[in-house]
Amino acid sequence: MSDMRPVLATLAAALVFAAGCTGGAPTADNNAAQKESELSANKAAFKVALLTPGPVSDAGWSAMAYRGLQAIQKECGAEVNNQEAKDAQIRDAMRSYAQKGYKLIIGHGFEYNAPGVEVAKDFPNTVFVSSSGGATAPNAGAFRFKLEQGFYLAGMTAGLMTKTGKVAMIGGPDVPSIRSTFKAFRAGAMAARPGIQVIETFTLKDSDVAAANQSAMKAIEEGADLLIHQANAAAQGVFNACKDKHVLAFGANMDQNDNDSGAVLASAVIVAEPAFVALAKKVRDGQYKGEIESVGMETGAIDYIWNPALKAQVPQAVMDKVEAAKRDILSGKLAVPMDKF
Repeated sequence: MSDMRPVLATLAAALVFAAGCTGGAPTADNNAAQKESELSANKAAFKVALLTPGPVSDAGWSAMAYRGLQAIQKECGAEVNNQEAKDAQIRDAMRSYAQKGYKLIIGHGFEYNAPGVEVAKDFPNTVFVSSSGGATAPNAGAFRFKLEQGFYLAGMTAGLMTKTGKVAMIGGPDVPSIRSTFKAFRAGAMAARPGIQVIETFTLKDSDVAAANQSAMKAIEEGADLLIHQANAAAQGVFNACKDKHVLAFGANMDQNDNDSGAVLASAVIVAEPAFVALAKKVRDGQYKGEIESVGMETGAIDYIWNPALKAQVPQAVMDKVEAAKRDILSGKLAVPMDKF
């Protein structure tokens, strides 16, 4: 047998050379693939939860926040989840999400502010933000959507259009954020018609359609011919009463002009998506600091929208005055009253 050692040595050297060519520094394609993999991992790790006081199908307060959550999912690539949580459920829901690695928990309402600040102490790597409220912590805070601006314009409209000199506000829970919007509605109505009577009622319930309907009916029987609500999922009770009694209503929180009652003249609207996405990006990028952030018409977060189907019922003089007030709010010339809480 001939000596194979030179051949084997040559073959081994060739294999080492080949390995060096393919197994050394990563190629550009490998770098790109690794970066994409890391980016996907980061996106998957960013989880955002939403807690609401009512169902996200309410076409109002909770639905508006759910749209914001969907925008976070779309624009930030976040994993999202939501649930209805009230009273004693709130802290447990917050803790559960934080324990599962959620980086941002949004509680949609004043009632989530204090629990969020409390729970935040135990979860420093999670941010807790409520839609309304005045308490903060290093990793907790609140939005102040200046819905008062839209309510003021609705109050002006009501004051200019009422035939009876009486209008009404139907609230669900009696909380500072709702009282503040009602004060703005009253201020707008008084500015348009000094001496107007503004009826204020709270059902103290969050989603009781029958209770909201009864309160609205009572206000109408007392002479109110334009009504606004802050009744969350129970808003339909107010709209149904207005339809039955042939008076007009205002939508709140979302554009409710297409409500099947046909009674909604205009809506005071929160546009949550831009504010929610901006918040999520701050949290994702590690730039969030506990604060109270106020957003209004000047940032596109609040609007007042006429119902095209009923616009013909609004005298041009009324339209002109309300639109002039809207421009004044946008320019800062008109400061709408807002409670501090």
